[in-house]
Parts: sequence; structure tokens; C-alpha cells
Amino acid sequence: MTFSDFIPAGLALEQAIIVLAGLAVFLSVLAVWFGLLQPRPMTARIRSLDARRSELRGARLVADRHPLRARGLGVANEIVHRLKLLQSGQAKKIGDKLARAGWRSKDALIIYLATKALSPIVFGALVVVMIYGLDFGNLSPQMSLFAALGAVLAGAYAPEIATSNAVGKRQKKIEKAMPDGLDLMVICAEAGLSLDASLARVGRELRGPWPELADEFSLTAIELSFVPERRQALQNLTRRAPQSGLRALVNTLVQTERYGTPLAVALRVLSAELRNERLMRAEQKAARLPAIMTVPMIIFILPSLFVVLLGPAALGIMDNFTGVFK
Repeated sequence: MTFSDFIPAGLALEQAIIVLAGLAVFLSVLAVWFGLLQPRPMTARIRSLDARRSELRGARLVADRHPLRARGLGVANEIVHRLKLLQSGQAKKIGDKLARAGWRSKDALIIYLATKALSPIVFGALVVVMIYGLDFGNLSPQMSLFAALGAVLAGAYAPEIATSNAVGKRQKKIEKAMPDGLDLMVICAEAGLSLDASLARVGRELRGPWPELADEFSLTAIELSFVPERRQALQNLTRRAPQSGLRALVNTLVQTERYGTPLAVALRVLSAELRNERLMRAEQKAARLPAIMTVPMIIFILPSLFVVLLGPAALGIMDNFTGVFK
């Protein structure tokens, strides 16, 4: 069997050699191209970050698109755009406040602005219907007018009060979760993980017991990966959660990034400082306890004590006087 037996029919030996030589050259060029071409890991990294952001947005930030909810959101969006509430100077501050409460989507800002615009009208209309339509309370004309005005004012401040309460509750939960978060960050840093990986891992571990702090750490880890300036990503964390512990953590991380301080050492020192601060706050509350308990003791305990101690003597004196006057 010769080499000519492998050549297809109608193809000369010279032509077969030319085809094989061209194929060899093409494969050599491809090998050199892929060997010298610089890999681009950032492309895959950006794709994974986009997928992660979409997952977080779908899980936490995007509302459930029920038909009635979508219709109500459309009405709220129409009201906000007609009144041009998004163009006001307070829109950014309101957005930051809603972010502190855990409501970061643009829909949350639209719903808040529409609710703030409609709630005085709704509250006032309900009180007017109850007083003038249903004759509730049998109030005088002056009191009816004051009740309607009070309802309008309550409707104007109700969204702000509800948002402030939500912000306070969330910040307290974040403050309670800080010791656990710092301990886990110290463990991750001592294990050799970077800042981004430490925040992401702590966010995954705290998702069950402390979802608020886990949410903040996860968002910060994502921002650290694609924000041009890492300091800005860390400062965004304090903007969303202005807690003293988180501010101290952000300052420590910024100094670590700037001066090259070992992350594990800095986090361990910060953890010790925060624990000492918690201990001092507990001692302060314990020192205030006697002064706080004075008023309840005077109001509730001393009258009962006087009755127990002076009651039998008073009854005896009354019996003696009744016997004398008889």
C-alpha cells in the first residue's frame, strides 16, 4: 500500500501535498495565535458579576409583578411624573433614606413619593366621610375642622414616620450583627482571603441569621469588583448603613488599602475595640439603672409599702378612737 492509495480519486499527488501544506500552515497560525493571544479574565469576571447583580436584583430589589401590583405601580409612576417629584432636590435624599431601610429599587422611590402625595388627601377624605357623612363622634363644627386638618397633617407625615421606623429597626439589627460579622471577617482574613472574597463569604454565611448585614456585605463585595475607586465602594456602605461600627470598619479598610496594613491584624484590633465599646455601653446602662428605677419605685412600691407598714397602726388608732367616742 502506497501513499497514492490514500489520495482521493481525481486529485494529483502535487495537489494533495499543496492541500496538506496549506492545512499545516493554517493550524500553525492558529496555534501561534492562541498561544500569543493574551487571556482576558476580566471579561469572564464582568459577566459573572453582571449575573450576580441580576440575581440579587431579582431576589431582593425587584417587586413581584402581579397584575394588580403592576397596575398600581403604573398609576404611582404616572402621578410622580405628572407632579415632577423625581426632579426635586429631595429625591436623592429620600432615595438614600429608603436605601437605609433596605428599599433600594427605583420602584420603592416612586411608591414612596406617590404615597406621600396621596396620603394627606386619603386621610383627610376618610375623616371627612366619617365625621360629616357617618356623624362619627358628634363633634362640634370647630372640632370637626380640627380633626380634618389633623388627619391631613397625619397623612403628610405618616410615610416619613413609617420609613424612619423601618430605618431604625434595620440599623439596630445591623448593629447587633456587627460582632458576628467582624469575627467571621477576621477568620476569613487570617485564612488568606482578600477583602472582596472575605466580604462575599461573610455575606453568604450571615444570610440566614443576619440577612440585613449579609445584604450590605454582598453589595459591597460586588461594588468593590467593578467600581473604579475602591474607596468609593466602601464609603457607599456607610451611606447605606451609617452605623458607628460600620464607619469604623470602613475607615479601617480604607487605611488598610492605602497603607498596606495586614487586613487580619487591623480587623482583630477593630474587633477588640468594638467589644470594649459594647462593654462600656453596657456598664453605662447599668450605672443609669438606679436613677431610672427611682420614679417607678416611688410611684408603685412606696405606696404599697406605706399601706403595709402603716395600715395596721392606722386601723388600731381608728378602733381606739371609736371606743372612746362610744
